[in-house]
Amino acid sequence: MPKLNLRLKFLLLSILPLLLAASAISGLVFAQAERLAKAETRTFERNIVEARKEELKSYLQLAMASINHIYSVASPLDAVSKERVKAIINDLSYGKDGYFFIYDRDGTALVDPPEPWRVGKTYWNLRDLNGNSVIQALIKNAENGGDFLRFIWDKPSTGEPAEKIGYSLMLDKWGWMIGTGIYIDDISQQVTEIETEVAAHIRETTISIIGITVLAVLLVGISGTVVTLSERKLADAKLKELAHRVVDVQEEERLRVSRELHDGISQILVSVKYSIELASDRMRQNMSDAAIPIEKAAKRLQDAIQEVRRISRDLRPAVLDDLGLKPAIESMCSELQDRSGMQITVKCDPIENALNPAKKTTLYRVLQESLTNIERHADATHVNVRIRRDGGSVVMTVADNGTGFETKSYIRNRDPRAGIGLRNMRERMEFHGGGLSVTSELDDGTTITAYVPVTPGTPPLPPALKA
Repeated sequence: MPKLNLRLKFLLLSILPLLLAASAISGLVFAQAERLAKAETRTFERNIVEARKEELKSYLQLAMASINHIYSVASPLDAVSKERVKAIINDLSYGKDGYFFIYDRDGTALVDPPEPWRVGKTYWNLRDLNGNSVIQALIKNAENGGDFLRFIWDKPSTGEPAEKIGYSLMLDKWGWMIGTGIYIDDISQQVTEIETEVAAHIRETTISIIGITVLAVLLVGISGTVVTLSERKLADAKLKELAHRVVDVQEEERLRVSRELHDGISQILVSVKYSIELASDRMRQNMSDAAIPIEKAAKRLQDAIQEVRRISRDLRPAVLDDLGLKPAIESMCSELQDRSGMQITVKCDPIENALNPAKKTTLYRVLQESLTNIERHADATHVNVRIRRDGGSVVMTVADNGTGFETKSYIRNRDPRAGIGLRNMRERMEFHGGGLSVTSELDDGTTITAYVPVTPGTPPLPPALKA
């Protein structure tokens, strides 16, 4: 088997780790972005549908209000009042395709403005393209006090079948079902546009990563060529030094990952870009240390892989969805206690039914950030976590016996941790109408108090908690 010359060895040692790192980053970023895009699209669609449902209820309530002065005083056999109500409902409309319809309990159409030829005919057994008995279901929902129904119905403006959400109520005195519906085919179009836009962003990101990788590989190749032009003995000595350096870098990376969790992917990639530009400048100046920035770039890309994996793992704690907030908090504290040796005491009131999933996630994330900061900076031996109901709010207190800090000086000096850590925690709580306060003194520990209202409009806590 032929031996590799010095140039090929250098290129393999320099380029292969770079290619592997870039490939791993591209794969992880693409997969994670695709999962997030699908989740965001589903959330968008769900929110739009819920908004349309509320809109439907409002329209039908307005229609009911417009006939109430007639219906409330009419008798069950009052034919004149019935005709007046039909006329009012027939004239009501909203938007481009919004109208109201009336059917009796037998499924006979009494009012159908876009298709007046239906009036007087019975549609009890009418089914849509999905096989749903539309009229039967609308009447059943109305008899049960009102509910929503998704079905396929011809759209007046196009004459084509389209998906629709209907809502119906019962005029019990006359045995009439009155309802209305909103077409939601435009939602699918909006979702498709969002998916197309997200796919374009993912594609642009992937192309950017590939471009940076290609540029890095080219620069490494050029630097390798320059090195091989030097004396063979010097090249051998540098190759040995590089081999030792690779081992040292691996050890350094294990330490750097634990210290730089706050560094984001974008910042790391910017650092790589600057390193490559520095190497390029040094090579143009024929400086002998041009390879050092390349080594630094490879090292930073290794950091990025670890960061992406951490982000992927921490995006959503499975135990929070499966078991609830209290077990999730106890699990997190137990893992940290085993890892760090700190004694962590957890006391949590029954609050599972008091908060919606978004607020539970926010409390979990704020506690996670607080414990992370304590582990890194506080040098604490004991942490007390307390979550309790306080009137219309849930209050979480995290207290440690660590070194503490001067709160005013900490914020005034714009410490990076304050910008990334405390600010993010406070904004998370304020998003849900809550707040967060930090109390700390040097050598006297730190106490973080966060609260979130159980229901919208809950009066704020006393000023002491919102310092």
